[in-house]
Amino acid sequence: MRRYVAASFVLFAVLTFSPALRAQAQFFDANGVKLRYQVEGQGEPVLLIHGFTANIEIQWALPGIIQALSKDHQVICYDCRGHGRSGKPHDPKQYGMEMVEDAIRVLDHLKIPKAHVVGYSMGAMITCKLLTAHPERCLSATLGGAGGLQAGGDLRFIDALADSLDQGKGFGPLFEGLTPAGKPKPTPEQVKAASQMIAAFNDVKALAAVVRSWKELTVTDEKLKANRVPTLAIVGDQDPLKKNVDELKGKLAGFREVVIPGADHMNAFTSPLFVKDLREFLAKPNAAGNAAKP
Repeated sequence: MRRYVAASFVLFAVLTFSPALRAQAQFFDANGVKLRYQVEGQGEPVLLIHGFTANIEIQWALPGIIQALSKDHQVICYDCRGHGRSGKPHDPKQYGMEMVEDAIRVLDHLKIPKAHVVGYSMGAMITCKLLTAHPERCLSATLGGAGGLQAGGDLRFIDALADSLDQGKGFGPLFEGLTPAGKPKPTPEQVKAASQMIAAFNDVKALAAVVRSWKELTVTDEKLKANRVPTLAIVGDQDPLKKNVDELKGKLAGFREVVIPGADHMNAFTSPLFVKDLREFLAKPNAAGNAAKP
């Protein structure tokens, strides 16, 4: 965990303060909040939605996912509101469904009618909600490291994390929740050090507001069963959120799951298998075993 956070911090600092990359940054107004985005490559469009506390660079550039996908796709990625170089309001009402609508706003801004949508962690939650809110805009959906928030589930973790952030106690509930089974929980010293590094390049109050809004992203079983968008999940076999992904079997129509051996939540997206499985799915999302059945 500490190595990932430290490497991410160094990368973010280098990329953020690079004059050349700052000159390439593009922005647009998303219902009053500035969103930073970038587009690379040509072909069928793929929209990438990153995870909590991450951004374009940490989630997609560092593991080489943008580079790999842009060989045969038009890759669109953006910093979610509350993250990276996008706007960071402190009101929870500015997140939740607004984050789902931002995905559509990005596509509208670029005049793209439909795209493959790929989300990781929080991005998977947004993607899963997008399937029910705007299925007509999705060529396919990929849920990385999470299976969305299912209505009726235990959401106490959301309040615990948001309260911890608002009270200045750090990201402890997040780190503990993502620690693989059988592995030691992070010590208070580790939590403090990692929290300080994340806080150094994030607005913690904005992140607390993001977390509180997650309850708006829950999806009912009825909505899952009505899905007609080919959907893939890619998750590490040591990821504590794998249980959440497994529960989609038999609920989400047109669903297929790929498990990465030896990977957990913090590193599955860096595995060569992640981008390999993703590229294969994007090439033939309606292949046997992938397509949703009418």
